[in-house]
Amino acid sequence: MTALLRYQAALLVRSQRWLPPVLLYGVILAIGVSSGQPLLDSLAFAAAGVLPVAAWLVRVCVTGEPPAARACAAAAAGPGRVHLACVLTALGAAGLLGAAGVAFVAVISDAHTADHRHAVPLGAAVTAGLLAALVSALLGLAVGALTNPPVLRRAGWAVPVSGLSALLVLVVGGSPANAAVSGLVSGSQTGAVALPLLPLCVAAASAAAATAVACALSSRR
Repeated sequence: MTALLRYQAALLVRSQRWLPPVLLYGVILAIGVSSGQPLLDSLAFAAAGVLPVAAWLVRVCVTGEPPAARACAAAAAGPGRVHLACVLTALGAAGLLGAAGVAFVAVISDAHTADHRHAVPLGAAVTAGLLAALVSALLGLAVGALTNPPVLRRAGWAVPVSGLSALLVLVVGGSPANAAVSGLVSGSQTGAVALPLLPLCVAAASAAAATAVACALSSRR
């Protein structure tokens, strides 16, 4: 699996297809985050932006190889393992991007509540922001795994369904991503930082299940 991950990571980097989702995340941060804003509010915005970017990165990774190259890799290592390597590569890229966004927000933001009256513990806030970004990355992975090949093979269906699904997962009440982001926003009002551990567990289970379905289908198609 290590060799497959290195191979997929090299494909991703050399293809430069990572550039559009990275630029999208940069635009999201430029629109929603500015110097001096309350830290937890900015972390919530940065974490939310990871979800659609992660779903996009999954598409980039699972469709990045020419069919002949994918067939050779599948014959050597198995189609399920190859697909798993693609999905994990996308998750790693989304995680790195989310961590970079959290670090950027921590540097430029004001570590106080929304009314600027109470200080917010920087370490706890950054930890909560990283976990919220991970929740978004995992759910973006789940969305991407279920809305791209081999589940949805035609780009005309896959792209709009993926975008709409990412939006719904982010805004619908009860979603782990919505809970993690809302927790940061609530913390900005009260000054209490809560780690989104339950949303993280649910997001991890959802990502694992979605990936298992996609890998199983890749073996059959």
